[in-house]
Amino acid sequence: MKNIFLIVLIALFLAACTSTPDLRSDSDPNADFSQFKTYGFFDEYATDDKKYTTLVTQHFKDSLRREMNQRGYVYTTQNPDLLVNFNANLSEKLKVSSSPSYGIGVGGGRGYPGYYGYRGGHYGTYAGYSYNTTNVSQYTEGTVNVDLVDANKKQLAWEGVAVGRVNDKKSADLKASIGQVVVAIMAQYPYKAGSSTKLTPAQ
Repeated sequence: MKNIFLIVLIALFLAACTSTPDLRSDSDPNADFSQFKTYGFFDEYATDDKKYTTLVTQHFKDSLRREMNQRGYVYTTQNPDLLVNFNANLSEKLKVSSSPSYGIGVGGGRGYPGYYGYRGGHYGTYAGYSYNTTNVSQYTEGTVNVDLVDANKKQLAWEGVAVGRVNDKKSADLKASIGQVVVAIMAQYPYKAGSSTKLTPAQ
Protein backbone atom coordinates (compact mmCIF):
# COMPACT_ATOMS: atom_id res chain seq x y z
CA MET A 1 0.00 0.00 0.00
CA LYS A 2 2.87 2.37 0.80
CA ASN A 3 4.37 1.80 -2.65
CA ILE A 4 1.07 2.56 -4.39
CA PHE A 5 0.65 5.74 -2.35
CA LEU A 6 4.07 6.96 -3.48
CA ILE A 7 3.28 6.13 -7.09
CA VAL A 8 0.07 8.15 -6.92
CA LEU A 9 2.05 11.11 -5.61
CA ILE A 10 4.62 10.90 -8.36
CA ALA A 11 1.90 10.65 -10.97
CA LEU A 12 0.68 14.01 -9.74
CA PHE A 13 4.03 15.72 -9.59
CA LEU A 14 3.76 17.57 -12.90
CA ALA A 15 0.48 19.13 -11.85
CA ALA A 16 1.96 19.95 -8.46
CA CYS A 17 5.17 21.52 -9.69
CA THR A 18 5.57 25.26 -9.38
CA SER A 19 7.85 25.26 -12.42
CA THR A 20 8.32 23.16 -15.54
CA PRO A 21 10.05 19.84 -14.80
CA ASP A 22 13.41 19.02 -16.33
CA LEU A 23 13.09 16.80 -19.38
CA ARG A 24 15.76 14.69 -21.06
CA SER A 25 16.00 11.76 -23.42
CA ASP A 26 18.60 9.37 -24.77
CA SER A 27 18.74 6.64 -27.40
CA ASP A 28 20.89 3.77 -28.56
CA PRO A 29 23.05 5.18 -31.40
CA ASN A 30 23.06 1.76 -33.05
CA ALA A 31 19.28 1.25 -33.01
CA ASP A 32 17.58 1.22 -36.42
CA PHE A 33 14.29 2.99 -35.72
CA SER A 34 13.08 2.36 -39.27
CA GLN A 35 12.58 -1.28 -38.24
CA PHE A 36 10.09 -0.39 -35.49
CA LYS A 37 6.48 -0.37 -36.64
CA THR A 38 4.54 -2.14 -33.90
CA TYR A 39 4.54 -1.96 -30.12
CA GLY A 40 3.21 -3.76 -27.07
CA PHE A 41 3.34 -3.64 -23.29
CA PHE A 42 5.04 -5.72 -20.64
CA ASP A 43 2.93 -8.02 -18.49
CA GLU A 44 3.85 -6.38 -15.19
CA TYR A 45 4.93 -2.92 -14.09
CA ALA A 46 6.51 -1.41 -11.01
CA THR A 47 3.36 0.70 -10.63
CA ASP A 48 1.25 -2.46 -10.21
CA ASP A 49 0.20 -4.08 -6.98
CA LYS A 50 1.27 -7.70 -6.61
CA LYS A 51 -2.29 -8.89 -7.07
CA TYR A 52 -3.79 -6.53 -9.63
CA THR A 53 -3.18 -3.77 -12.18
CA THR A 54 -3.56 -0.35 -10.61
CA LEU A 55 -5.38 2.63 -12.10
CA VAL A 56 -2.03 4.41 -12.21
CA THR A 57 -0.67 1.70 -14.51
CA GLN A 58 -3.79 1.75 -16.67
CA HIS A 59 -3.68 5.53 -17.08
CA PHE A 60 -0.02 5.38 -18.07
CA LYS A 61 -0.75 2.67 -20.64
CA ASP A 62 -3.73 4.53 -22.09
CA SER A 63 -1.72 7.74 -22.45
CA LEU A 64 1.26 5.96 -23.97
CA ARG A 65 -0.97 4.11 -26.42
CA ARG A 66 -2.35 7.44 -27.67
CA GLU A 67 1.15 8.83 -28.10
CA MET A 68 2.42 5.75 -29.95
CA ASN A 69 -0.65 5.57 -32.18
CA GLN A 70 -0.25 9.24 -33.13
CA ARG A 71 3.22 8.41 -34.35
CA GLY A 72 1.92 5.64 -36.59
CA TYR A 73 2.84 2.65 -34.44
CA VAL A 74 0.40 -0.24 -34.37
CA TYR A 75 -0.44 -1.96 -31.10
CA THR A 76 -0.14 -5.74 -31.08
CA THR A 77 0.20 -8.55 -28.59
CA GLN A 78 1.95 -10.79 -31.15
CA ASN A 79 5.72 -10.22 -31.37
CA PRO A 80 5.76 -6.38 -31.27
CA ASP A 81 8.87 -4.56 -32.46
CA LEU A 82 8.92 -2.33 -29.39
CA LEU A 83 7.94 -3.01 -25.80
CA VAL A 84 6.89 -0.01 -23.70
CA ASN A 85 7.98 0.21 -20.09
CA PHE A 86 7.58 2.99 -17.51
CA ASN A 87 8.38 3.69 -13.88
CA ALA A 88 7.90 6.37 -11.25
CA ASN A 89 9.99 7.19 -8.21
CA LEU A 90 10.10 9.63 -5.31
CA SER A 91 13.28 10.59 -3.47
CA GLU A 92 14.12 13.04 -0.71
CA LYS A 93 16.70 15.69 -1.58
CA LEU A 94 18.65 18.32 0.31
CA LYS A 95 19.47 21.73 -1.12
CA VAL A 96 22.36 23.61 0.48
CA SER A 97 22.95 27.24 -0.42
CA SER A 98 25.00 30.03 1.06
CA SER A 99 24.98 33.77 0.73
CA PRO A 100 27.62 36.27 1.91
CA SER A 101 26.81 38.71 4.68
CA TYR A 102 29.02 41.42 6.05
CA GLY A 103 29.95 42.45 9.55
CA ILE A 104 28.90 45.77 11.02
CA GLY A 105 32.37 46.84 12.05
CA VAL A 106 34.40 46.94 15.20
CA GLY A 107 32.38 47.67 18.30
CA GLY A 108 29.08 46.59 16.79
CA GLY A 109 27.32 43.66 18.36
CA ARG A 110 23.87 43.49 16.86
CA GLY A 111 22.45 42.47 13.52
CA TYR A 112 24.08 39.05 13.18
CA PRO A 113 22.11 36.79 10.86
CA GLY A 114 21.08 33.19 11.52
CA TYR A 115 23.80 31.00 12.93
CA TYR A 116 25.96 33.92 13.98
CA GLY A 117 23.28 35.32 16.22
CA TYR A 118 25.13 33.83 19.21
CA ARG A 119 27.59 36.73 18.93
CA GLY A 120 24.96 39.42 19.13
CA GLY A 121 25.27 41.87 21.97
CA HIS A 122 28.66 40.55 23.09
CA TYR A 123 31.23 41.70 20.55
CA GLY A 124 31.53 43.10 17.08
CA THR A 125 33.59 42.21 14.05
CA TYR A 126 36.35 44.08 12.35
CA ALA A 127 35.66 46.36 9.42
CA GLY A 128 35.13 44.45 6.19
CA TYR A 129 34.60 41.10 7.93
CA SER A 130 32.38 38.81 5.88
CA TYR A 131 30.69 35.51 6.67
CA ASN A 132 28.42 33.16 4.78
CA THR A 133 24.91 32.33 5.83
CA THR A 134 24.19 28.68 5.05
CA ASN A 135 20.64 27.53 4.32
CA VAL A 136 19.61 23.88 4.12
CA SER A 137 16.19 22.85 2.80
CA GLN A 138 14.65 19.45 2.13
CA TYR A 139 12.30 18.67 -0.74
CA THR A 140 10.79 15.71 -2.55
CA GLU A 141 11.87 15.03 -6.12
CA GLY A 142 9.78 12.98 -8.51
CA THR A 143 11.06 11.10 -11.56
CA VAL A 144 9.07 9.41 -14.32
CA ASN A 145 10.79 7.23 -16.95
CA VAL A 146 9.41 5.91 -20.22
CA ASP A 147 11.47 3.21 -21.96
CA LEU A 148 11.06 1.88 -25.49
CA VAL A 149 12.72 -1.52 -25.70
CA ASP A 150 13.82 -3.37 -28.83
CA ALA A 151 11.82 -6.55 -28.25
CA ASN A 152 13.96 -8.67 -30.55
CA LYS A 153 17.29 -7.69 -28.96
CA LYS A 154 15.82 -7.18 -25.48
CA GLN A 155 17.73 -3.92 -25.32
CA LEU A 156 16.77 -0.34 -24.49
CA ALA A 157 16.35 1.69 -27.68
CA TRP A 158 15.10 5.02 -26.26
CA GLU A 159 14.26 6.54 -22.91
CA GLY A 160 12.55 9.76 -21.88
CA VAL A 161 12.68 11.22 -18.38
CA ALA A 162 10.84 13.96 -16.50
CA VAL A 163 12.16 15.21 -13.15
CA GLY A 164 10.48 17.78 -10.92
CA ARG A 165 9.75 18.80 -7.37
CA VAL A 166 6.63 17.56 -5.62
CA ASN A 167 4.86 20.03 -3.37
CA ASP A 168 1.67 19.87 -1.33
CA LYS A 169 -0.64 20.89 -4.15
CA LYS A 170 -3.06 18.15 -5.11
CA SER A 171 -4.74 17.35 -8.41
CA ALA A 172 -8.29 16.08 -8.51
CA ASP A 173 -7.80 14.41 -11.90
CA LEU A 174 -5.23 11.63 -11.72
CA LYS A 175 -5.78 10.55 -15.32
CA ALA A 176 -5.18 14.07 -16.68
CA SER A 177 -2.05 14.52 -14.55
CA ILE A 178 -0.53 11.28 -15.83
CA GLY A 179 -1.44 12.32 -19.36
CA GLN A 180 0.52 15.55 -18.89
CA VAL A 181 3.59 13.61 -17.77
CA VAL A 182 3.42 11.26 -20.75
CA VAL A 183 2.85 14.01 -23.32
CA ALA A 184 5.81 15.99 -21.97
CA ILE A 185 8.11 12.97 -22.08
CA MET A 186 7.01 11.67 -25.47
CA ALA A 187 7.37 15.12 -27.03
CA GLN A 188 11.09 14.33 -26.94
CA TYR A 189 10.70 11.17 -29.02
CA PRO A 190 11.86 12.15 -32.54
CA TYR A 191 10.62 9.30 -34.77
CA LYS A 192 7.53 8.06 -36.52
CA ALA A 193 6.80 4.41 -37.15
CA GLY A 194 9.04 2.83 -39.79
CA SER A 195 11.32 5.87 -40.04
CA SER A 196 14.77 6.72 -38.73
CA THR A 197 14.53 10.35 -39.85
CA LYS A 198 14.31 12.65 -36.86
CA LEU A 199 11.32 14.95 -36.80
CA THR A 200 11.54 18.67 -36.19
CA PRO A 201 9.38 20.12 -33.38
CA ALA A 202 6.94 21.51 -35.98
CA GLN A 203 6.29 18.02 -37.30
